[in-house]
Amino acid sequence: MSDPTSLSLTNLLKALKGRSLTAEEVMVSCLDRIERINPDINALVSLRPREALIAEARARDAEAGQDVARCALHGVPVAIKDLSEAKGILCTYGSPLFHDYVPDFDDIQVERIRAAGAIIIGKTNTPEWGFGSHSYNPVFGATRNPWDLSRSAGGSSGGAGAALAARLVPIADGSDMMGSLRNPAAFNNVVGFRPSFGRIPALPGRDAYLNQLATLGPMGRSVEDVVTLLNVQSGFDPRDPASFESGPLSLDRDIAKKRGRIGWLGDFGGHLPFEPGVLELNEKALGVFEDIGYAAEPVKIDFDMDRLWWAWTTLRSFFTAGSMRDYYEDPGRRGSLKPEILYEVRSGLRINAADVYEASAVRTAWYQALLKVFERFDYLVAPAAQVFPFDVDIPWPREIAGRHMDTYHRWMEVVIGPSMAGLPVAALPAGFSAQGLSNGFQLIGRPRADAAVLSVAAAYEAATDWLTRVPALS
Repeated sequence: MSDPTSLSLTNLLKALKGRSLTAEEVMVSCLDRIERINPDINALVSLRPREALIAEARARDAEAGQDVARCALHGVPVAIKDLSEAKGILCTYGSPLFHDYVPDFDDIQVERIRAAGAIIIGKTNTPEWGFGSHSYNPVFGATRNPWDLSRSAGGSSGGAGAALAARLVPIADGSDMMGSLRNPAAFNNVVGFRPSFGRIPALPGRDAYLNQLATLGPMGRSVEDVVTLLNVQSGFDPRDPASFESGPLSLDRDIAKKRGRIGWLGDFGGHLPFEPGVLELNEKALGVFEDIGYAAEPVKIDFDMDRLWWAWTTLRSFFTAGSMRDYYEDPGRRGSLKPEILYEVRSGLRINAADVYEASAVRTAWYQALLKVFERFDYLVAPAAQVFPFDVDIPWPREIAGRHMDTYHRWMEVVIGPSMAGLPVAALPAGFSAQGLSNGFQLIGRPRADAAVLSVAAAYEAATDWLTRVPALS
Protein backbone atom coordinates (compact mmCIF):
# COMPACT_ATOMS: atom_id res chain seq x y z
CA MET A 1 0.00 0.00 0.00
CA SER A 2 1.25 3.48 -0.86
CA ASP A 3 1.93 6.06 1.81
CA PRO A 4 -1.60 7.05 2.87
CA THR A 5 -0.74 10.76 2.62
CA SER A 6 -0.07 10.35 -1.10
CA LEU A 7 -3.56 9.03 -1.80
CA SER A 8 -6.36 11.15 -3.14
CA LEU A 9 -9.44 11.37 -0.95
CA THR A 10 -11.26 9.06 -3.34
CA ASN A 11 -8.60 6.36 -3.13
CA LEU A 12 -8.15 6.86 0.60
CA LEU A 13 -11.86 6.27 1.17
CA LYS A 14 -11.71 3.10 -0.95
CA ALA A 15 -8.80 1.82 1.13
CA LEU A 16 -10.57 2.60 4.40
CA LYS A 17 -13.80 0.99 3.24
CA GLY A 18 -11.97 -2.09 1.96
CA ARG A 19 -9.98 -2.32 5.22
CA SER A 20 -6.64 -2.30 3.42
CA LEU A 21 -5.93 0.75 5.58
CA THR A 22 -7.17 1.58 9.05
CA ALA A 23 -8.11 5.05 10.22
CA GLU A 24 -5.34 4.77 12.81
CA GLU A 25 -2.71 4.05 10.13
CA VAL A 26 -3.97 7.01 8.10
CA MET A 27 -3.88 9.30 11.13
CA VAL A 28 -0.38 8.26 12.17
CA SER A 29 0.95 8.81 8.63
CA CYS A 30 -0.79 12.16 8.43
CA LEU A 31 0.52 13.36 11.80
CA ASP A 32 4.06 12.13 11.04
CA ARG A 33 4.08 14.12 7.80
CA ILE A 34 2.66 17.18 9.53
CA GLU A 35 5.36 17.02 12.19
CA ARG A 36 8.02 16.80 9.50
CA ILE A 37 6.78 19.38 7.00
CA ASN A 38 4.34 21.79 8.62
CA PRO A 39 6.99 23.73 10.59
CA ASP A 40 8.45 24.88 7.25
CA ILE A 41 5.18 25.96 5.63
CA ASN A 42 2.94 26.80 8.62
CA ALA A 43 -0.24 25.69 6.88
CA LEU A 44 -1.86 24.01 9.90
CA VAL A 45 -2.41 25.67 13.26
CA SER A 46 -4.13 24.83 16.56
CA LEU A 47 -3.49 21.11 16.11
CA ARG A 48 -5.16 18.80 18.61
CA PRO A 49 -2.94 16.49 20.73
CA ARG A 50 -1.55 13.51 18.84
CA GLU A 51 -2.78 11.01 21.43
CA ALA A 52 -6.36 12.29 21.25
CA LEU A 53 -6.39 12.13 17.46
CA ILE A 54 -5.04 8.58 17.35
CA ALA A 55 -7.59 7.52 19.95
CA GLU A 56 -10.37 9.02 17.83
CA ALA A 57 -9.04 7.19 14.77
CA ARG A 58 -9.11 3.91 16.71
CA ALA A 59 -12.71 4.63 17.61
CA ARG A 60 -13.53 5.09 13.91
CA ASP A 61 -11.93 1.71 13.20
CA ALA A 62 -14.08 0.12 15.89
CA GLU A 63 -17.14 1.56 14.16
CA ALA A 64 -16.07 0.37 10.71
CA GLY A 65 -17.92 -2.93 11.03
CA GLN A 66 -21.15 -1.09 11.80
CA ASP A 67 -23.40 0.64 9.29
CA VAL A 68 -21.32 3.68 8.35
CA ALA A 69 -22.28 3.79 4.69
CA ARG A 70 -23.78 7.24 5.20
CA CYS A 71 -20.49 8.53 6.59
CA ALA A 72 -18.87 9.89 3.45
CA LEU A 73 -15.66 10.92 5.25
CA HIS A 74 -15.39 8.11 7.80
CA GLY A 75 -11.92 8.15 9.38
CA VAL A 76 -10.55 10.98 7.18
CA PRO A 77 -8.32 13.63 8.83
CA VAL A 78 -9.63 17.15 8.11
CA ALA A 79 -8.47 20.61 9.20
CA ILE A 80 -10.99 23.47 9.26
CA LYS A 81 -10.21 26.98 8.04
CA ASP A 82 -9.65 29.25 11.02
CA LEU A 83 -12.63 31.42 10.08
CA SER A 84 -15.14 28.64 10.89
CA GLU A 85 -15.97 27.53 14.40
CA ALA A 86 -15.21 23.96 15.45
CA LYS A 87 -16.33 22.97 18.92
CA GLY A 88 -13.49 22.57 21.40
CA ILE A 89 -10.78 23.82 19.03
CA LEU A 90 -9.09 27.22 19.22
CA CYS A 91 -10.66 29.65 16.73
CA THR A 92 -8.68 32.86 16.36
CA TYR A 93 -9.93 34.23 13.00
CA GLY A 94 -6.25 35.17 12.67
CA SER A 95 -6.83 37.99 15.17
CA PRO A 96 -5.03 38.66 18.44
CA LEU A 97 -8.43 39.66 19.84
CA PHE A 98 -9.38 35.96 19.73
CA HIS A 99 -6.04 34.38 20.59
CA ASP A 100 -7.67 32.23 23.30
CA TYR A 101 -11.21 31.77 22.01
CA VAL A 102 -12.45 28.17 22.04
CA PRO A 103 -16.06 27.93 20.76
CA ASP A 104 -18.55 25.51 22.28
CA PHE A 105 -20.35 25.00 18.97
CA ASP A 106 -19.73 24.04 15.34
CA ASP A 107 -20.51 26.07 12.26
CA ILE A 108 -23.11 24.29 10.11
CA GLN A 109 -20.58 22.89 7.65
CA VAL A 110 -18.39 21.67 10.51
CA GLU A 111 -21.38 19.84 12.01
CA ARG A 112 -21.83 18.13 8.65
CA ILE A 113 -18.15 17.25 8.26
CA ARG A 114 -18.14 15.69 11.73
CA ALA A 115 -21.39 13.83 11.04
CA ALA A 116 -19.80 12.43 7.87
CA GLY A 117 -17.22 10.68 10.05
CA ALA A 118 -14.23 12.98 9.53
CA ILE A 119 -11.71 13.54 12.31
CA ILE A 120 -10.99 17.25 12.79
CA ILE A 121 -7.29 17.57 13.56
CA GLY A 122 -7.02 21.36 13.86
CA LYS A 123 -7.24 24.49 11.75
CA THR A 124 -5.77 25.89 8.53
CA ASN A 125 -4.10 29.28 8.66
CA THR A 126 -5.72 32.41 7.25
CA PRO A 127 -5.11 36.16 7.12
CA GLU A 128 -6.59 38.23 9.93
CA TRP A 129 -10.40 37.96 9.61
CA GLY A 130 -9.79 36.72 6.05
CA PHE A 131 -8.80 40.16 4.72
CA GLY A 132 -6.26 39.97 1.92
CA SER A 133 -5.11 37.12 -0.27
CA HIS A 134 -1.93 36.38 1.66
CA SER A 135 -2.25 34.12 4.71
CA TYR A 136 -0.33 35.84 7.47
CA ASN A 137 -1.51 37.09 10.86
CA PRO A 138 -0.06 38.23 14.19
CA VAL A 139 -1.18 35.05 15.98
CA PHE A 140 0.46 32.35 13.87
CA GLY A 141 2.59 34.16 11.28
CA ALA A 142 2.71 33.52 7.54
CA THR A 143 1.91 30.40 5.54
CA ARG A 144 4.58 29.61 2.95
CA ASN A 145 4.06 28.15 -0.49
CA PRO A 146 5.13 24.47 -0.64
CA TRP A 147 6.43 24.95 -4.19
CA ASP A 148 8.74 27.78 -3.09
CA LEU A 149 9.04 28.55 0.61
CA SER A 150 10.02 32.14 -0.09
CA ARG A 151 6.58 32.80 -1.66
CA SER A 152 3.02 33.35 -0.50
CA ALA A 153 0.47 30.54 -0.49
CA GLY A 154 -2.28 33.07 -1.23
CA GLY A 155 -5.43 33.44 0.80
CA SER A 156 -7.57 33.68 2.55
CA SER A 157 -7.71 29.87 2.29
CA GLY A 158 -3.92 29.82 1.97
CA GLY A 159 -3.38 27.39 4.81
CA ALA A 160 -5.84 24.99 3.19
CA GLY A 161 -4.23 25.27 -0.23
CA ALA A 162 -0.71 24.79 1.13
CA ALA A 163 -1.77 21.84 3.32
CA LEU A 164 -3.28 20.11 0.29
CA ALA A 165 -0.27 20.73 -1.95
CA ALA A 166 2.08 19.44 0.76
CA ARG A 167 -0.09 16.32 1.29
CA LEU A 168 -0.73 17.18 4.94
CA VAL A 169 -4.48 16.58 4.55
CA PRO A 170 -6.47 14.83 1.80
CA ILE A 171 -9.25 17.45 1.59
CA ALA A 172 -9.92 20.94 2.96
CA ASP A 173 -12.71 23.44 3.38
CA GLY A 174 -12.35 27.12 2.62
CA SER A 175 -14.38 30.25 2.03
CA ASP A 176 -14.45 32.83 -0.72
CA MET A 177 -15.54 36.44 -0.94
CA MET A 178 -12.80 37.86 -3.14
CA GLY A 179 -11.15 34.79 -4.60
CA SER A 180 -10.21 33.15 -1.31
CA LEU A 181 -10.81 29.66 -2.71
CA ARG A 182 -9.54 30.52 -6.18
CA ASN A 183 -6.33 32.48 -5.60
CA PRO A 184 -4.76 29.88 -3.22
CA ALA A 185 -5.80 27.07 -5.56
CA ALA A 186 -3.90 28.84 -8.34
CA PHE A 187 -0.88 29.51 -6.13
CA ASN A 188 -0.67 25.94 -4.79
CA ASN A 189 -1.60 23.83 -7.86
CA VAL A 190 -4.79 22.40 -6.35
CA VAL A 191 -8.53 22.68 -7.06
CA GLY A 192 -10.84 25.21 -5.44
CA PHE A 193 -14.58 25.50 -5.98
CA ARG A 194 -16.76 28.50 -5.22
CA PRO A 195 -20.31 27.08 -5.39
CA SER A 196 -23.48 28.92 -6.30
CA PHE A 197 -24.41 31.25 -3.49
CA GLY A 198 -26.62 29.47 -0.96
CA ARG A 199 -25.57 25.91 -1.80
CA ILE A 200 -23.53 25.65 1.41
CA PRO A 201 -25.19 27.10 4.52
CA ALA A 202 -23.33 28.92 7.27
CA LEU A 203 -24.22 30.47 10.59
CA PRO A 204 -25.04 34.03 9.53
CA GLY A 205 -23.97 35.99 12.60
CA ARG A 206 -25.66 39.38 12.93
CA ASP A 207 -26.77 39.70 9.28
CA ALA A 208 -28.62 36.88 7.55
CA TYR A 209 -29.94 38.82 4.56
CA LEU A 210 -27.89 41.72 3.19
CA ASN A 211 -24.38 40.34 2.77
CA GLN A 212 -24.45 37.86 -0.11
CA LEU A 213 -20.84 38.15 -1.27
CA ALA A 214 -19.02 35.32 0.51
CA THR A 215 -19.59 31.58 0.50
CA LEU A 216 -17.99 28.46 1.93
CA GLY A 217 -16.57 25.89 -0.46
CA PRO A 218 -14.31 22.85 -0.86
CA MET A 219 -10.69 22.51 -1.95
CA GLY A 220 -8.95 19.32 -3.01
CA ARG A 221 -6.27 17.55 -5.01
CA SER A 222 -8.78 16.42 -7.62
CA VAL A 223 -12.19 17.48 -8.88
CA GLU A 224 -13.74 14.21 -7.69
CA ASP A 225 -12.42 14.84 -4.17
CA VAL A 226 -13.91 18.34 -4.25
CA VAL A 227 -17.31 16.93 -5.21
CA THR A 228 -17.20 14.52 -2.26
CA LEU A 229 -16.69 17.32 0.26
CA LEU A 230 -19.14 19.62 -1.52
CA ASN A 231 -21.88 17.02 -1.15
CA VAL A 232 -21.18 16.82 2.59
CA GLN A 233 -21.28 20.61 3.00
CA SER A 234 -24.34 21.33 0.83
CA GLY A 235 -28.07 21.54 1.44
CA PHE A 236 -30.67 23.68 3.13
CA ASP A 237 -30.45 24.61 6.79
CA PRO A 238 -33.12 26.80 8.41
CA ARG A 239 -30.49 28.77 10.31
CA ASP A 240 -29.30 30.21 7.00
CA PRO A 241 -32.26 31.68 5.07
CA ALA A 242 -30.16 32.04 1.91
CA SER A 243 -29.47 28.30 1.74
CA PHE A 244 -31.37 26.00 -0.60
CA GLU A 245 -32.11 22.31 -0.98
CA SER A 246 -29.64 20.52 -3.23
CA GLY A 247 -29.30 16.82 -3.84
CA PRO A 248 -25.87 15.20 -4.19
CA LEU A 249 -23.97 16.32 -7.29
CA SER A 250 -22.31 13.76 -9.53
CA LEU A 251 -19.84 14.13 -12.37
CA ASP A 252 -20.94 13.64 -15.96
CA ARG A 253 -17.98 11.70 -17.34
CA ASP A 254 -19.25 12.14 -20.90
CA ILE A 255 -19.74 15.90 -20.78
CA ALA A 256 -16.78 16.59 -23.09
CA LYS A 257 -18.52 14.58 -25.82
CA LYS A 258 -21.35 17.11 -25.75
CA ARG A 259 -18.81 19.81 -26.61
CA GLY A 260 -19.70 23.45 -26.11
CA ARG A 261 -18.40 27.00 -26.39
CA ILE A 262 -16.00 28.74 -24.02
CA GLY A 263 -15.53 32.50 -23.82
CA TRP A 264 -12.00 33.62 -22.88
CA LEU A 265 -12.08 36.81 -20.79
CA GLY A 266 -8.30 37.27 -20.60
CA ASP A 267 -7.41 40.74 -19.32
CA PHE A 268 -10.98 42.01 -19.84
CA GLY A 269 -10.11 44.01 -22.90
CA GLY A 270 -6.96 45.52 -21.42
CA HIS A 271 -8.71 46.59 -18.22
CA LEU A 272 -6.55 44.45 -15.92
CA PRO A 273 -2.74 44.26 -15.65
CA PHE A 274 -1.00 40.89 -15.37
CA GLU A 275 2.47 39.82 -14.37
CA PRO A 276 4.31 38.65 -17.52
CA GLY A 277 3.70 34.98 -18.20
CA VAL A 278 0.34 34.63 -16.42
CA LEU A 279 -1.89 35.19 -19.45
CA GLU A 280 0.33 33.04 -21.65
CA LEU A 281 0.09 30.15 -19.17
CA ASN A 282 -3.69 30.49 -19.05
CA GLU A 283 -3.93 30.55 -22.83
CA LYS A 284 -2.06 27.22 -22.98
CA ALA A 285 -4.64 25.80 -20.58
CA LEU A 286 -7.36 27.13 -22.84
CA GLY A 287 -5.81 25.03 -25.60
CA VAL A 288 -6.50 21.90 -23.53
CA PHE A 289 -10.23 22.63 -23.72
CA GLU A 290 -9.94 22.95 -27.49
CA ASP A 291 -8.12 19.61 -27.63
CA ILE A 292 -10.98 17.85 -25.83
CA GLY A 293 -13.61 19.32 -28.10
CA TYR A 294 -14.59 22.79 -26.87
CA ALA A 295 -14.60 25.82 -29.13
CA ALA A 296 -12.87 28.74 -27.40
CA GLU A 297 -12.73 32.36 -28.45
CA PRO A 298 -12.05 35.72 -26.82
CA VAL A 299 -15.05 37.63 -25.49
CA LYS A 300 -15.37 41.13 -24.09
CA ILE A 301 -18.35 41.76 -21.84
CA ASP A 302 -20.16 44.97 -22.65
CA PHE A 303 -19.93 46.48 -19.18
CA ASP A 304 -18.18 49.35 -17.40
CA MET A 305 -15.62 47.41 -15.34
CA ASP A 306 -14.65 50.52 -13.35
CA ARG A 307 -18.28 50.78 -12.32
CA LEU A 308 -18.26 47.12 -11.26
CA TRP A 309 -15.16 47.74 -9.14
CA TRP A 310 -16.87 50.72 -7.50
CA ALA A 311 -19.93 48.59 -6.70
CA TRP A 312 -17.75 45.79 -5.34
CA THR A 313 -15.71 48.02 -3.05
CA THR A 314 -18.82 49.90 -1.91
CA LEU A 315 -20.57 46.71 -0.82
CA ARG A 316 -17.46 45.12 0.67
CA SER A 317 -16.60 48.20 2.74
CA PHE A 318 -20.20 48.74 3.82
CA PHE A 319 -20.58 45.16 5.06
CA THR A 320 -17.16 45.24 6.72
CA ALA A 321 -18.00 48.44 8.57
CA GLY A 322 -21.20 46.82 9.82
CA SER A 323 -19.55 43.64 11.03
CA MET A 324 -16.36 45.20 12.46
CA ARG A 325 -17.71 48.48 13.82
CA ASP A 326 -17.82 47.33 17.45
CA TYR A 327 -14.11 46.49 17.35
CA TYR A 328 -13.25 49.69 15.50
CA GLU A 329 -15.11 51.96 17.94
CA ASP A 330 -13.51 50.34 21.01
CA PRO A 331 -10.19 52.17 21.65
CA GLY A 332 -8.90 49.09 23.46
CA ARG A 333 -9.44 46.86 20.43
CA ARG A 334 -8.99 49.14 17.41
CA GLY A 335 -5.20 48.92 17.67
CA SER A 336 -5.40 45.16 17.19
CA LEU A 337 -6.99 45.47 13.74
CA LYS A 338 -4.75 45.23 10.66
CA PRO A 339 -4.47 48.31 8.40
CA GLU A 340 -6.55 46.69 5.66
CA ILE A 341 -9.49 46.24 8.04
CA LEU A 342 -9.17 49.82 9.26
CA TYR A 343 -9.22 50.95 5.63
CA GLU A 344 -12.39 48.97 4.93
CA VAL A 345 -14.20 50.20 8.04
CA ARG A 346 -13.30 53.84 7.47
CA SER A 347 -14.40 53.57 3.86
CA GLY A 348 -17.61 51.84 4.87
CA LEU A 349 -18.56 54.43 7.45
CA ARG A 350 -18.63 57.07 4.69
CA ILE A 351 -21.09 55.09 2.57
CA ASN A 352 -24.78 56.00 2.67
CA ALA A 353 -27.91 53.98 1.89
CA ALA A 354 -28.21 55.45 -1.60
CA ASP A 355 -24.68 54.24 -2.41
CA VAL A 356 -25.54 50.73 -1.26
CA TYR A 357 -28.70 50.70 -3.35
CA GLU A 358 -26.83 51.94 -6.41
CA ALA A 359 -24.08 49.35 -5.89
CA SER A 360 -26.74 46.64 -5.73
CA ALA A 361 -28.27 47.98 -8.94
CA VAL A 362 -24.86 47.82 -10.65
CA ARG A 363 -24.49 44.27 -9.39
CA THR A 364 -27.89 43.39 -10.87
CA ALA A 365 -26.92 44.91 -14.22
CA TRP A 366 -23.68 42.89 -14.18
CA TYR A 367 -25.63 39.69 -13.57
CA GLN A 368 -27.92 40.51 -16.48
CA ALA A 369 -24.92 41.27 -18.72
CA LEU A 370 -23.48 37.85 -17.90
CA LEU A 371 -26.77 36.14 -18.70
CA LYS A 372 -26.57 37.75 -22.12
CA VAL A 373 -23.03 36.42 -22.61
CA PHE A 374 -24.21 32.94 -21.60
CA GLU A 375 -26.65 33.01 -24.50
CA ARG A 376 -23.56 32.61 -26.73
CA PHE A 377 -21.23 30.64 -24.47
CA ASP A 378 -21.62 27.63 -22.21
CA TYR A 379 -18.73 28.57 -19.94
CA LEU A 380 -16.38 31.48 -19.37
CA VAL A 381 -12.69 31.23 -18.52
CA ALA A 382 -10.63 33.90 -16.78
CA PRO A 383 -7.32 33.86 -14.90
CA ALA A 384 -7.61 33.05 -11.20
CA ALA A 385 -4.78 35.40 -10.23
CA GLN A 386 -3.06 38.38 -11.84
CA VAL A 387 0.37 37.50 -10.47
CA PHE A 388 2.44 34.45 -9.65
CA PRO A 389 3.02 33.72 -5.94
CA PHE A 390 4.85 36.73 -4.53
CA ASP A 391 7.38 37.33 -1.75
CA VAL A 392 6.04 35.91 1.52
CA ASP A 393 7.48 38.86 3.42
CA ILE A 394 5.39 41.57 1.75
CA PRO A 395 1.71 42.20 2.64
CA TRP A 396 0.52 42.45 -0.97
CA PRO A 397 1.77 43.35 -4.47
CA ARG A 398 2.00 47.14 -4.87
CA GLU A 399 2.52 47.09 -8.63
CA ILE A 400 1.70 44.82 -11.57
CA ALA A 401 3.35 45.29 -14.96
CA GLY A 402 4.21 48.89 -14.07
CA ARG A 403 0.69 49.74 -12.90
CA HIS A 404 0.31 50.96 -9.31
CA MET A 405 -2.22 49.08 -7.15
CA ASP A 406 -4.25 51.75 -5.36
CA THR A 407 -5.73 49.44 -2.70
CA TYR A 408 -4.65 46.33 -0.85
CA HIS A 409 -6.97 44.19 -3.00
CA ARG A 410 -6.80 45.82 -6.45
CA TRP A 411 -4.26 43.18 -7.52
CA MET A 412 -7.04 40.57 -7.16
CA GLU A 413 -9.68 42.38 -9.23
CA VAL A 414 -9.93 39.50 -11.73
CA VAL A 415 -11.96 37.41 -9.25
CA ILE A 416 -14.80 39.83 -8.46
CA GLY A 417 -17.01 39.02 -11.47
CA PRO A 418 -18.22 35.56 -10.34
CA SER A 419 -18.52 36.78 -6.74
CA MET A 420 -20.79 39.66 -7.70
CA ALA A 421 -22.99 37.36 -9.79
CA GLY A 422 -23.04 34.45 -7.31
CA LEU A 423 -22.01 32.03 -10.06
CA PRO A 424 -20.36 28.62 -9.67
CA VAL A 425 -16.66 28.75 -10.50
CA ALA A 426 -13.87 26.18 -10.32
CA ALA A 427 -10.25 27.20 -9.94
CA LEU A 428 -7.97 24.81 -11.83
CA PRO A 429 -4.19 24.65 -12.37
CA ALA A 430 -2.78 26.04 -15.60
CA GLY A 431 0.81 24.95 -14.99
CA PHE A 432 4.06 26.50 -13.81
CA SER A 433 6.28 29.41 -14.74
CA ALA A 434 9.90 28.94 -15.75
CA GLN A 435 10.71 29.62 -12.08
CA GLY A 436 8.46 26.77 -10.95
CA LEU A 437 5.62 28.97 -9.67
CA SER A 438 2.04 27.80 -10.07
CA ASN A 439 -0.90 29.69 -11.52
CA GLY A 440 -4.40 28.81 -12.62
CA PHE A 441 -7.69 29.88 -14.09
CA GLN A 442 -11.38 30.21 -13.29
CA LEU A 443 -13.95 28.06 -15.09
CA ILE A 444 -17.23 29.96 -14.69
CA GLY A 445 -20.67 28.50 -15.30
CA ARG A 446 -24.25 29.64 -15.66
CA PRO A 447 -26.36 30.21 -12.51
CA ARG A 448 -26.71 26.99 -10.47
CA ALA A 449 -24.73 25.00 -13.06
CA ASP A 450 -22.39 23.65 -10.38
CA ALA A 451 -22.50 20.05 -11.62
CA ALA A 452 -21.74 21.04 -15.20
CA VAL A 453 -18.79 23.24 -14.17
CA LEU A 454 -17.32 20.44 -12.06
CA SER A 455 -17.86 17.90 -14.83
CA VAL A 456 -16.02 20.05 -17.37
CA ALA A 457 -13.32 20.67 -14.76
CA ALA A 458 -12.91 16.90 -14.38
CA ALA A 459 -12.58 16.52 -18.16
CA TYR A 460 -9.83 19.15 -18.13
CA GLU A 461 -8.09 17.40 -15.22
CA ALA A 462 -8.14 14.09 -17.12
CA ALA A 463 -6.41 15.75 -20.07
CA THR A 464 -3.54 17.20 -17.98
CA ASP A 465 -1.09 16.00 -15.37
CA TRP A 466 -0.75 19.12 -13.22
CA LEU A 467 -2.58 17.68 -10.22
CA THR A 468 -0.34 14.61 -10.10
CA ARG A 469 2.69 16.78 -9.33
CA VAL A 470 3.93 17.10 -5.77
CA PRO A 471 6.31 19.76 -4.39
CA ALA A 472 9.76 18.55 -3.38
CA LEU A 473 9.56 18.79 0.40
CA SER A 474 11.87 16.91 2.78
